[in-house]
Amino acid sequence: MANDEFNIADRLRISAEMVPNQRAVVFPETRDAAGRVAWTHVTFRQLDAEVDAIARGLIGLGVLPEHRIVLMVRPSIEFIALSFGIMRAGACCTLIDPGMGKRSVLRCLDTVDPDGFVAITPVHVVRRLMPWRFRNARFNVVVGPPTRRLGCESYRQLVDAGRRCNISLPTTTATDSAAIIFTSGSTGPPKGVHYEHGMFNAQVELIRDRYQIQPGEVDLPGFPLFSLFNLAMQVTSVIPDMDPTRPAAANPELIVEAIESQNVTQAYGSPALWNRVGRYCEERDITMSTLRRILSAGAPVPNHVLKRMTNALEPSASFFTPYGATECLPVASISAREVLQETATLTAAGKGTCVGHVFDGMRVKIIKTSFQVVPEINQAVGVANGQIGEIIVSGPVATREYFHRPDATEMAKIKDGHSFWHRMGDVGYFDDAGRLWFCGRKAHIVSTPTGPMYSVCCEAIFNNHPAIYRCALVGIGAKGQQTPIIVAEPELGKFPASDRDRQQLRDELLQLGAQNPLTASISRVLFHRSLPVDTRHNVKINRELLAGWAARQAIE
Repeated sequence: MANDEFNIADRLRISAEMVPNQRAVVFPETRDAAGRVAWTHVTFRQLDAEVDAIARGLIGLGVLPEHRIVLMVRPSIEFIALSFGIMRAGACCTLIDPGMGKRSVLRCLDTVDPDGFVAITPVHVVRRLMPWRFRNARFNVVVGPPTRRLGCESYRQLVDAGRRCNISLPTTTATDSAAIIFTSGSTGPPKGVHYEHGMFNAQVELIRDRYQIQPGEVDLPGFPLFSLFNLAMQVTSVIPDMDPTRPAAANPELIVEAIESQNVTQAYGSPALWNRVGRYCEERDITMSTLRRILSAGAPVPNHVLKRMTNALEPSASFFTPYGATECLPVASISAREVLQETATLTAAGKGTCVGHVFDGMRVKIIKTSFQVVPEINQAVGVANGQIGEIIVSGPVATREYFHRPDATEMAKIKDGHSFWHRMGDVGYFDDAGRLWFCGRKAHIVSTPTGPMYSVCCEAIFNNHPAIYRCALVGIGAKGQQTPIIVAEPELGKFPASDRDRQQLRDELLQLGAQNPLTASISRVLFHRSLPVDTRHNVKINRELLAGWAARQAIE
Protein backbone atom coordinates (compact mmCIF):
# COMPACT_ATOMS: atom_id res chain seq x y z
CA MET A 1 0.00 0.00 0.00
CA ALA A 2 1.33 3.44 -0.94
CA ASN A 3 2.11 5.72 1.98
CA ASP A 4 -0.57 8.23 0.99
CA GLU A 5 -3.35 5.62 0.68
CA PHE A 6 -5.75 6.23 3.53
CA ASN A 7 -9.44 6.26 4.46
CA ILE A 8 -10.64 7.35 7.90
CA ALA A 9 -12.80 4.20 7.95
CA ASP A 10 -9.51 2.25 8.02
CA ARG A 11 -9.26 3.29 11.67
CA LEU A 12 -12.49 1.39 12.40
CA ARG A 13 -11.13 -1.71 10.65
CA ILE A 14 -7.99 -1.56 12.77
CA SER A 15 -10.13 -1.23 15.92
CA ALA A 16 -12.19 -4.24 14.85
CA GLU A 17 -8.99 -6.28 14.47
CA MET A 18 -7.63 -5.17 17.84
CA VAL A 19 -10.80 -5.42 19.98
CA PRO A 20 -13.35 -7.39 17.89
CA ASN A 21 -15.69 -8.25 20.75
CA GLN A 22 -15.62 -4.93 22.59
CA ARG A 23 -18.85 -2.93 22.41
CA ALA A 24 -18.47 -0.23 19.77
CA VAL A 25 -21.80 1.59 20.04
CA VAL A 26 -24.45 1.37 22.76
CA PHE A 27 -27.91 2.81 22.14
CA PRO A 28 -30.95 3.36 24.44
CA GLU A 29 -33.45 1.41 22.33
CA THR A 30 -36.57 1.62 24.49
CA ARG A 31 -37.99 1.76 28.01
CA ASP A 32 -40.32 -0.67 29.75
CA ALA A 33 -43.49 0.22 31.68
CA ALA A 34 -41.43 0.88 34.81
CA GLY A 35 -39.18 3.35 32.96
CA ARG A 36 -36.16 1.03 32.86
CA VAL A 37 -34.04 1.53 29.75
CA ALA A 38 -33.20 -1.34 27.41
CA TRP A 39 -29.79 -0.87 25.78
CA THR A 40 -28.76 -2.44 22.49
CA HIS A 41 -25.24 -2.54 21.09
CA VAL A 42 -22.92 -3.71 18.32
CA THR A 43 -19.34 -4.89 18.74
CA PHE A 44 -16.43 -3.47 16.76
CA ARG A 45 -16.39 -6.59 14.56
CA GLN A 46 -20.14 -6.35 13.89
CA LEU A 47 -19.97 -2.63 13.16
CA ASP A 48 -17.03 -3.00 10.78
CA ALA A 49 -18.86 -5.76 8.88
CA GLU A 50 -21.96 -3.54 8.60
CA VAL A 51 -19.88 -0.62 7.38
CA ASP A 52 -18.33 -2.88 4.73
CA ALA A 53 -21.79 -3.99 3.59
CA ILE A 54 -23.01 -0.38 3.42
CA ALA A 55 -20.01 0.67 1.34
CA ARG A 56 -20.43 -2.21 -1.11
CA GLY A 57 -24.18 -1.65 -1.24
CA LEU A 58 -23.70 2.02 -2.13
CA ILE A 59 -21.17 1.15 -4.83
CA GLY A 60 -23.67 -1.40 -6.16
CA LEU A 61 -26.23 1.41 -6.48
CA GLY A 62 -23.77 3.35 -8.61
CA VAL A 63 -22.11 5.61 -6.05
CA LEU A 64 -18.64 6.66 -7.20
CA PRO A 65 -15.73 8.25 -5.31
CA GLU A 66 -16.41 11.86 -4.28
CA HIS A 67 -20.14 11.64 -5.02
CA ARG A 68 -21.82 13.83 -2.41
CA ILE A 69 -24.22 11.81 -0.26
CA VAL A 70 -26.30 13.74 2.28
CA LEU A 71 -26.71 11.88 5.58
CA MET A 72 -29.72 12.99 7.61
CA VAL A 73 -30.38 10.32 10.24
CA ARG A 74 -31.07 10.62 13.95
CA PRO A 75 -28.26 9.65 16.37
CA SER A 76 -28.17 5.86 16.38
CA ILE A 77 -26.07 2.83 15.54
CA GLU A 78 -27.20 3.31 11.93
CA PHE A 79 -25.97 6.92 11.87
CA ILE A 80 -22.47 5.86 12.86
CA ALA A 81 -22.40 2.87 10.50
CA LEU A 82 -23.61 5.00 7.61
CA SER A 83 -21.07 7.78 8.26
CA PHE A 84 -18.20 5.30 8.00
CA GLY A 85 -19.90 3.35 5.19
CA ILE A 86 -20.29 6.40 2.96
CA MET A 87 -16.65 7.37 3.49
CA ARG A 88 -15.42 3.79 3.00
CA ALA A 89 -17.22 3.80 -0.36
CA GLY A 90 -15.05 6.79 -1.29
CA ALA A 91 -18.03 9.14 -1.32
CA CYS A 92 -18.23 12.49 0.47
CA CYS A 93 -20.48 12.30 3.54
CA THR A 94 -22.43 15.55 3.76
CA LEU A 95 -23.75 16.55 7.18
CA ILE A 96 -26.26 19.37 7.68
CA ASP A 97 -27.68 20.26 11.08
CA PRO A 98 -31.50 19.98 10.75
CA GLY A 99 -31.90 22.26 13.75
CA MET A 100 -30.85 25.29 11.69
CA GLY A 101 -34.33 25.47 10.14
CA LYS A 102 -35.88 24.49 6.82
CA ARG A 103 -34.79 27.57 4.88
CA SER A 104 -31.14 27.26 5.91
CA VAL A 105 -31.14 23.49 5.30
CA LEU A 106 -32.48 23.98 1.76
CA ARG A 107 -29.88 26.68 1.12
CA CYS A 108 -27.14 24.28 2.20
CA LEU A 109 -28.55 21.53 -0.02
CA ASP A 110 -28.61 23.91 -2.98
CA THR A 111 -24.91 24.59 -2.40
CA VAL A 112 -24.04 20.90 -2.23
CA ASP A 113 -26.26 19.72 -5.13
CA PRO A 114 -26.26 16.17 -3.67
CA ASP A 115 -25.88 12.98 -5.65
CA GLY A 116 -28.09 11.18 -3.16
CA PHE A 117 -29.74 11.09 0.23
CA VAL A 118 -29.40 8.54 3.01
CA ALA A 119 -32.07 9.84 5.32
CA ILE A 120 -35.18 9.32 7.40
CA THR A 121 -38.61 9.22 5.75
CA PRO A 122 -39.57 12.93 6.18
CA VAL A 123 -36.43 14.02 4.33
CA HIS A 124 -37.27 11.79 1.38
CA VAL A 125 -40.82 13.13 1.33
CA VAL A 126 -39.41 16.64 0.89
CA ARG A 127 -37.02 15.35 -1.77
CA ARG A 128 -39.91 13.83 -3.71
CA LEU A 129 -41.95 17.03 -3.42
CA MET A 130 -39.08 19.07 -4.92
CA PRO A 131 -37.81 17.01 -7.87
CA TRP A 132 -36.54 20.12 -9.68
CA ARG A 133 -34.39 21.01 -6.70
CA PHE A 134 -32.77 17.59 -6.29
CA ARG A 135 -32.67 16.38 -9.88
CA ASN A 136 -29.14 14.99 -9.46
CA ALA A 137 -29.99 12.97 -6.32
CA ARG A 138 -29.99 9.52 -7.93
CA PHE A 139 -28.72 7.31 -5.09
CA ASN A 140 -31.21 7.31 -2.25
CA VAL A 141 -31.72 5.13 0.82
CA VAL A 142 -34.43 5.45 3.47
CA VAL A 143 -33.59 4.70 7.09
CA GLY A 144 -36.89 3.64 8.58
CA PRO A 145 -39.97 1.81 7.36
CA PRO A 146 -39.60 1.19 3.60
CA THR A 147 -42.27 2.50 1.26
CA ARG A 148 -42.52 2.26 -2.52
CA ARG A 149 -43.73 5.85 -2.79
CA LEU A 150 -40.30 7.16 -1.81
CA GLY A 151 -38.65 5.49 -4.79
CA CYS A 152 -35.56 4.27 -2.94
CA GLU A 153 -34.09 1.28 -1.16
CA SER A 154 -34.36 0.72 2.57
CA TYR A 155 -31.35 0.60 4.88
CA ARG A 156 -31.87 -3.13 5.38
CA GLN A 157 -32.02 -3.77 1.62
CA LEU A 158 -28.80 -1.79 1.16
CA VAL A 159 -26.96 -3.78 3.84
CA ASP A 160 -28.27 -7.14 2.59
CA ALA A 161 -27.25 -6.32 -0.98
CA GLY A 162 -23.79 -5.28 0.17
CA ARG A 163 -23.28 -8.53 2.07
CA ARG A 164 -24.15 -10.60 -0.99
CA CYS A 165 -21.71 -8.95 -3.37
CA ASN A 166 -17.91 -8.89 -3.70
CA ILE A 167 -17.53 -5.44 -5.21
CA SER A 168 -14.04 -4.06 -4.67
CA LEU A 169 -13.74 -1.05 -2.41
CA PRO A 170 -12.02 2.02 -3.88
CA THR A 171 -8.60 3.27 -2.86
CA THR A 172 -8.58 6.73 -1.33
CA THR A 173 -5.78 9.01 -0.17
CA ALA A 174 -5.35 11.27 2.85
CA THR A 175 -6.16 14.33 0.73
CA ASP A 176 -9.34 12.92 -0.87
CA SER A 177 -12.74 14.28 0.12
CA ALA A 178 -14.24 12.61 3.19
CA ALA A 179 -17.01 14.95 4.30
CA ILE A 180 -18.68 18.31 4.02
CA ILE A 181 -19.78 19.59 7.42
CA PHE A 182 -21.77 22.80 7.62
CA THR A 183 -21.01 25.49 10.18
CA SER A 184 -23.75 26.40 12.65
CA GLY A 185 -24.37 29.75 10.97
CA SER A 186 -24.07 31.73 14.21
CA THR A 187 -22.35 34.66 12.45
CA GLY A 188 -23.80 34.44 8.95
CA PRO A 189 -25.16 31.86 6.51
CA PRO A 190 -23.90 28.30 7.18
CA LYS A 191 -20.91 27.31 5.06
CA GLY A 192 -19.85 23.84 4.00
CA VAL A 193 -16.43 22.95 5.42
CA HIS A 194 -14.56 20.50 3.19
CA TYR A 195 -12.86 17.72 5.19
CA GLU A 196 -10.22 15.34 3.87
CA HIS A 197 -9.57 11.84 5.26
CA GLY A 198 -6.21 12.90 6.66
CA MET A 199 -7.74 15.82 8.56
CA PHE A 200 -10.07 13.50 10.47
CA ASN A 201 -7.09 11.27 11.25
CA ALA A 202 -5.10 14.23 12.58
CA GLN A 203 -8.03 15.20 14.83
CA VAL A 204 -8.11 11.71 16.32
CA GLU A 205 -4.37 11.78 17.02
CA LEU A 206 -4.37 15.25 18.60
CA ILE A 207 -7.39 14.60 20.84
CA ARG A 208 -6.16 11.15 21.93
CA ASP A 209 -2.65 12.32 22.79
CA ARG A 210 -3.62 15.57 24.56
CA TYR A 211 -6.19 13.95 26.84
CA GLN A 212 -4.44 10.58 27.19
CA ILE A 213 -7.54 8.66 26.07
CA GLN A 214 -7.02 4.92 26.41
CA PRO A 215 -8.45 1.96 24.44
CA GLY A 216 -11.38 0.39 26.26
CA GLU A 217 -12.76 3.66 27.62
CA VAL A 218 -16.46 4.51 27.32
CA ASP A 219 -17.58 7.88 25.96
CA LEU A 220 -20.96 9.65 25.94
CA PRO A 221 -20.88 12.00 22.90
CA GLY A 222 -23.45 14.82 23.11
CA PHE A 223 -22.54 15.70 19.51
CA PRO A 224 -23.09 12.64 17.24
CA LEU A 225 -20.07 13.19 14.99
CA PHE A 226 -17.70 12.75 17.94
CA SER A 227 -18.66 9.06 17.95
CA LEU A 228 -16.44 8.64 14.90
CA PHE A 229 -13.38 9.75 16.87
CA ASN A 230 -14.16 7.21 19.59
CA LEU A 231 -14.32 4.27 17.22
CA ALA A 232 -10.93 5.22 15.78
CA MET A 233 -9.47 5.00 19.31
CA GLN A 234 -11.09 1.69 20.40
CA VAL A 235 -13.42 3.67 22.67
CA THR A 236 -17.06 2.62 23.16
CA SER A 237 -19.71 5.22 22.31
CA VAL A 238 -22.88 5.43 24.42
CA ILE A 239 -25.49 7.42 22.50
CA PRO A 240 -27.26 9.73 24.98
CA ASP A 241 -31.06 9.87 25.21
CA MET A 242 -31.38 13.48 24.02
CA ASP A 243 -32.05 15.62 20.97
CA PRO A 244 -28.54 16.73 19.89
CA THR A 245 -30.02 19.83 18.22
CA ARG A 246 -31.46 20.98 21.56
CA PRO A 247 -28.80 20.39 24.24
CA ALA A 248 -30.24 23.16 26.40
CA ALA A 249 -33.46 21.12 26.70
CA ALA A 250 -31.80 17.78 27.51
CA ASN A 251 -33.14 15.85 30.50
CA PRO A 252 -30.17 15.79 32.93
CA GLU A 253 -31.58 12.76 34.76
CA LEU A 254 -31.24 10.69 31.57
CA ILE A 255 -27.68 11.91 31.00
CA VAL A 256 -26.60 10.99 34.52
CA GLU A 257 -28.44 7.66 34.24
CA ALA A 258 -26.49 6.77 31.08
CA ILE A 259 -23.16 7.81 32.60
CA GLU A 260 -23.68 5.74 35.73
CA SER A 261 -25.31 2.64 34.21
CA GLN A 262 -22.79 2.31 31.37
CA ASN A 263 -19.66 3.17 33.39
CA VAL A 264 -18.92 6.13 31.12
CA THR A 265 -15.36 7.42 31.56
CA GLN A 266 -15.54 10.40 29.20
CA ALA A 267 -18.31 12.71 27.97
CA TYR A 268 -18.55 15.53 25.45
CA GLY A 269 -21.27 18.15 25.28
CA SER A 270 -22.23 21.75 24.76
CA PRO A 271 -21.91 24.17 27.71
CA ALA A 272 -25.73 24.30 27.60
CA LEU A 273 -25.89 20.56 28.32
CA TRP A 274 -23.44 20.75 31.23
CA ASN A 275 -25.29 23.75 32.64
CA ARG A 276 -28.35 21.52 33.06
CA VAL A 277 -26.42 18.50 34.30
CA GLY A 278 -24.36 20.60 36.73
CA ARG A 279 -27.42 22.18 38.33
CA TYR A 280 -29.09 18.76 38.58
CA CYS A 281 -26.04 17.21 40.29
CA GLU A 282 -25.71 20.18 42.67
CA GLU A 283 -29.37 19.96 43.73
CA ARG A 284 -29.04 16.21 44.45
CA ASP A 285 -25.44 16.15 45.69
CA ILE A 286 -24.44 13.71 42.91
CA THR A 287 -20.85 12.73 42.16
CA MET A 288 -20.34 10.93 38.84
CA SER A 289 -17.60 8.60 40.02
CA THR A 290 -16.87 6.76 36.75
CA LEU A 291 -15.94 9.88 34.76
CA ARG A 292 -12.27 10.62 34.14
CA ARG A 293 -12.81 13.64 31.93
CA ILE A 294 -15.48 15.85 30.38
CA LEU A 295 -14.97 17.96 27.24
CA SER A 296 -17.10 20.98 26.41
CA ALA A 297 -16.86 23.31 23.43
CA GLY A 298 -18.91 25.53 21.13
CA ALA A 299 -18.65 28.73 23.17
CA PRO A 300 -16.94 29.97 26.35
CA VAL A 301 -18.07 27.86 29.30
CA PRO A 302 -19.39 30.09 32.14
CA ASN A 303 -17.54 29.85 35.44
CA HIS A 304 -20.69 28.70 37.26
CA VAL A 305 -20.85 25.69 34.92
CA LEU A 306 -17.17 24.92 35.52
CA LYS A 307 -17.69 25.08 39.29
CA ARG A 308 -20.79 22.88 39.36
CA MET A 309 -19.36 20.26 37.03
CA THR A 310 -16.02 20.15 38.84
CA ASN A 311 -17.90 19.54 42.08
CA ALA A 312 -19.80 16.70 40.38
CA LEU A 313 -16.53 14.90 39.51
CA GLU A 314 -14.03 12.97 41.57
CA PRO A 315 -10.87 14.97 42.49
CA SER A 316 -8.86 12.90 39.99
CA ALA A 317 -11.22 13.72 37.09
CA SER A 318 -11.00 16.82 34.88
CA PHE A 319 -13.33 19.10 32.93
CA PHE A 320 -11.67 20.47 29.78
CA THR A 321 -12.75 23.25 27.43
CA PRO A 322 -11.05 22.73 24.04
CA TYR A 323 -11.06 25.71 21.68
CA GLY A 324 -11.56 25.44 17.94
CA ALA A 325 -14.13 25.71 15.16
CA THR A 326 -15.77 23.54 12.52
CA GLU A 327 -13.00 24.68 10.18
CA CYS A 328 -10.18 23.91 12.60
CA LEU A 329 -10.53 21.68 15.66
CA PRO A 330 -8.81 21.29 18.10
CA VAL A 331 -6.57 24.36 18.62
CA ALA A 332 -6.07 24.87 22.36
CA SER A 333 -7.34 23.51 25.67
CA ILE A 334 -7.50 24.33 29.38
CA SER A 335 -8.89 22.52 32.42
CA ALA A 336 -11.67 23.86 34.63
CA ARG A 337 -9.43 23.66 37.68
CA GLU A 338 -6.79 25.86 36.03
CA VAL A 339 -9.51 28.33 35.07
CA LEU A 340 -11.05 28.44 38.55
CA GLN A 341 -7.69 28.70 40.31
CA GLU A 342 -5.80 31.02 37.95
CA THR A 343 -7.83 32.78 35.25
CA ALA A 344 -11.46 33.14 36.41
CA THR A 345 -10.83 36.36 38.35
CA LEU A 346 -9.15 37.89 35.29
CA THR A 347 -12.11 36.85 33.12
CA ALA A 348 -14.51 38.48 35.58
CA ALA A 349 -12.47 41.67 35.33
CA GLY A 350 -12.83 41.78 31.53
CA LYS A 351 -9.59 40.14 30.37
CA GLY A 352 -11.40 37.61 28.14
CA THR A 353 -11.71 33.83 28.40
CA CYS A 354 -8.50 31.82 28.68
CA VAL A 355 -8.64 28.84 26.30
CA GLY A 356 -5.28 27.46 27.35
CA HIS A 357 -2.17 26.13 25.67
CA VAL A 358 -2.04 25.28 21.98
CA PHE A 359 -2.09 21.59 20.97
CA ASP A 360 1.21 20.04 19.93
CA GLY A 361 1.44 20.13 16.15
CA MET A 362 -0.70 23.26 15.83
CA ARG A 363 0.55 26.84 15.35
CA VAL A 364 -1.28 30.00 16.40
CA LYS A 365 -0.46 33.64 15.68
CA ILE A 366 -2.13 36.91 16.65
CA ILE A 367 -2.19 39.50 13.87
CA LYS A 368 -3.60 42.98 13.59
CA THR A 369 -7.37 42.66 13.13
CA SER A 370 -8.44 43.11 9.51
CA PHE A 371 -11.77 42.85 7.74
CA GLN A 372 -10.09 42.56 4.33
CA VAL A 373 -8.53 39.68 2.39
CA VAL A 374 -4.95 38.97 3.47
CA PRO A 375 -3.44 37.08 0.50
CA GLU A 376 0.01 36.25 1.94
CA ILE A 377 1.30 35.80 5.49
CA ASN A 378 4.01 38.44 4.94
CA GLN A 379 1.20 40.97 4.53
CA ALA A 380 -0.18 40.21 8.01
CA VAL A 381 1.04 42.43 10.84
CA GLY A 382 1.85 40.61 14.07
CA VAL A 383 1.04 42.01 17.53
CA ALA A 384 2.81 41.70 20.87
CA ASN A 385 1.81 39.43 23.77
CA GLY A 386 -1.09 40.93 25.68
CA GLN A 387 -2.36 42.92 22.69
CA ILE A 388 -5.73 41.89 21.25
CA GLY A 389 -5.72 40.94 17.59
CA GLU A 390 -7.07 38.41 15.14
CA ILE A 391 -6.41 34.70 15.80
CA ILE A 392 -4.98 32.67 12.90
CA VAL A 393 -4.14 28.95 12.99
CA SER A 394 -2.07 26.53 10.94
CA GLY A 395 -1.70 22.76 11.27
CA PRO A 396 -2.92 19.34 10.14
CA VAL A 397 -6.55 19.87 11.25
CA ALA A 398 -6.98 23.23 9.48
CA THR A 399 -9.37 22.70 6.55
CA ARG A 400 -8.36 24.11 3.16
CA GLU A 401 -11.63 25.46 1.80
CA TYR A 402 -15.36 26.01 2.00
CA PHE A 403 -17.28 23.95 -0.52
CA HIS A 404 -18.18 26.03 -3.60
CA ARG A 405 -17.55 29.27 -1.68
CA PRO A 406 -14.35 30.71 -3.21
CA ASP A 407 -15.19 34.15 -1.81
CA ALA A 408 -15.42 32.83 1.76
CA THR A 409 -12.31 30.68 1.26
CA GLU A 410 -10.31 33.67 0.03
CA MET A 411 -11.38 35.70 3.07
CA ALA A 412 -10.61 32.91 5.56
CA LYS A 413 -7.23 31.62 4.31
CA ILE A 414 -3.78 33.23 4.20
CA LYS A 415 -1.14 31.63 1.97
CA ASP A 416 2.23 30.75 3.48
CA GLY A 417 4.37 29.17 0.78
CA HIS A 418 3.02 25.66 0.22
CA SER A 419 0.99 25.90 3.43
CA PHE A 420 -1.69 28.29 4.72
CA TRP A 421 -3.21 29.87 7.84
CA HIS A 422 -6.88 29.76 8.75
CA ARG A 423 -8.47 32.94 10.10
CA MET A 424 -10.63 31.81 13.01
CA GLY A 425 -12.88 34.86 12.85
CA ASP A 426 -12.06 35.41 16.54
CA VAL A 427 -10.01 38.00 18.39
CA GLY A 428 -7.75 37.32 21.34
CA TYR A 429 -4.19 37.44 22.63
CA PHE A 430 -1.37 35.42 24.21
CA ASP A 431 -0.39 36.04 27.83
CA ASP A 432 3.16 35.86 29.15
CA ALA A 433 2.62 32.21 30.16
CA GLY A 434 1.97 31.26 26.53
CA ARG A 435 -1.76 30.77 27.04
CA LEU A 436 -4.27 31.84 24.42
CA TRP A 437 -7.17 34.12 25.44
CA PHE A 438 -10.45 34.53 23.53
CA CYS A 439 -12.09 37.97 23.49
CA GLY A 440 -14.99 37.36 21.11
CA ARG A 441 -15.90 37.06 17.47
CA LYS A 442 -14.44 39.58 15.07
CA ALA A 443 -17.93 40.19 13.68
CA HIS A 444 -19.14 41.12 17.18
CA ILE A 445 -16.70 43.96 17.81
CA VAL A 446 -18.63 47.12 18.65
CA SER A 447 -16.89 50.02 16.90
CA THR A 448 -17.35 53.20 18.93
CA PRO A 449 -15.88 56.72 18.53
CA THR A 450 -13.42 55.91 21.34
CA GLY A 451 -12.31 52.56 19.92
CA PRO A 452 -13.31 48.89 19.65
CA MET A 453 -15.21 47.08 22.39
CA TYR A 454 -14.88 43.28 22.58
CA SER A 455 -17.97 41.21 23.38
CA VAL A 456 -16.58 38.54 25.72
CA CYS A 457 -14.50 41.04 27.70
CA CYS A 458 -17.33 43.52 28.27
CA GLU A 459 -20.08 40.98 28.92
CA ALA A 460 -18.10 39.34 31.73
CA ILE A 461 -18.32 42.57 33.77
CA PHE A 462 -22.10 42.42 33.86
CA ASN A 463 -22.24 38.65 34.25
CA ASN A 464 -20.80 39.18 37.74
CA HIS A 465 -24.24 40.27 38.94
CA PRO A 466 -25.87 37.31 40.79
CA ALA A 467 -29.25 37.92 39.12
CA ILE A 468 -27.82 37.71 35.57
CA TYR A 469 -27.54 34.41 33.69
CA ARG A 470 -25.81 35.87 30.63
CA CYS A 471 -25.71 39.03 28.58
CA ALA A 472 -24.66 40.31 25.16
CA LEU A 473 -22.87 43.42 23.97
CA VAL A 474 -24.37 44.87 20.79
CA GLY A 475 -23.84 48.10 18.91
CA ILE A 476 -26.38 50.27 17.10
CA GLY A 477 -25.46 52.85 14.49
CA ALA A 478 -22.78 53.11 11.84
CA LYS A 479 -19.38 51.45 12.25
CA GLY A 480 -17.04 53.78 14.06
CA GLN A 481 -19.96 55.63 15.61
CA GLN A 482 -21.80 52.76 17.29
CA THR A 483 -23.54 53.11 20.63
CA PRO A 484 -22.81 50.13 22.91
CA ILE A 485 -25.78 48.44 24.58
CA ILE A 486 -25.86 45.53 27.03
CA VAL A 487 -28.75 43.10 26.63
CA ALA A 488 -29.11 41.06 29.83
CA GLU A 489 -30.92 37.77 30.40
CA PRO A 490 -31.70 37.34 34.10
CA GLU A 491 -31.52 34.00 35.86
CA LEU A 492 -34.68 31.91 35.83
CA GLY A 493 -37.18 33.50 38.22
CA LYS A 494 -35.14 36.74 38.48
CA PHE A 495 -36.67 38.71 35.59
CA PRO A 496 -37.77 42.10 37.01
CA ALA A 497 -41.53 42.02 37.67
CA SER A 498 -42.19 45.77 37.69
CA ASP A 499 -40.81 49.00 36.25
CA ARG A 500 -39.32 49.76 39.64
CA ASP A 501 -37.56 46.38 39.79
CA ARG A 502 -36.37 46.83 36.22
CA GLN A 503 -34.88 50.24 36.99
CA GLN A 504 -33.18 48.95 40.14
CA LEU A 505 -31.55 46.04 38.33
CA ARG A 506 -30.54 48.36 35.47
CA ASP A 507 -28.94 50.81 37.91
CA GLU A 508 -27.04 48.00 39.63
CA LEU A 509 -25.71 46.75 36.28
CA LEU A 510 -24.69 50.25 35.15
CA GLN A 511 -22.90 50.73 38.46
CA LEU A 512 -20.97 47.50 37.83
CA GLY A 513 -20.06 48.71 34.36
CA ALA A 514 -18.98 52.13 35.58
CA GLN A 515 -16.35 50.54 37.84
CA ASN A 516 -14.40 49.13 34.88
CA PRO A 517 -12.82 51.31 32.16
CA LEU A 518 -13.81 48.72 29.53
CA THR A 519 -17.52 49.28 30.17
CA ALA A 520 -17.69 52.75 31.76
CA SER A 521 -19.05 54.22 28.50
CA ILE A 522 -22.09 51.89 28.45
CA SER A 523 -25.18 53.80 29.53
CA ARG A 524 -27.96 51.56 28.20
CA VAL A 525 -29.13 48.17 29.47
CA LEU A 526 -32.02 46.19 28.00
CA PHE A 527 -33.57 43.03 29.41
CA HIS A 528 -34.44 39.95 27.36
CA ARG A 529 -36.14 36.81 28.68
CA SER A 530 -34.14 34.42 26.48
CA LEU A 531 -31.27 35.53 24.26
CA PRO A 532 -31.36 33.99 20.76
CA VAL A 533 -28.70 31.29 20.40
CA ASP A 534 -27.33 28.96 17.73
CA THR A 535 -29.09 25.69 16.94
CA ARG A 536 -26.08 23.39 17.35
CA HIS A 537 -24.74 24.25 20.78
CA ASN A 538 -27.59 26.42 22.14
CA VAL A 539 -25.00 28.82 23.62
CA LYS A 540 -23.60 31.03 20.85
CA ILE A 541 -25.59 34.24 21.19
CA ASN A 542 -26.95 35.58 17.88
CA ARG A 543 -25.77 39.13 18.41
CA GLU A 544 -26.66 40.16 14.85
CA LEU A 545 -30.32 39.33 15.47
CA LEU A 546 -30.13 40.88 18.93
CA ALA A 547 -28.64 44.12 17.58
CA GLY A 548 -31.70 44.56 15.34
CA TRP A 549 -33.97 43.94 18.32
CA ALA A 550 -32.03 46.44 20.44
CA ALA A 551 -32.21 49.08 17.70
CA ARG A 552 -36.00 48.73 17.57
CA GLN A 553 -36.19 49.01 21.36
CA ALA A 554 -34.14 52.21 21.21
CA ILE A 555 -36.63 53.79 18.81
CA GLU A 556 -39.68 52.90 20.91
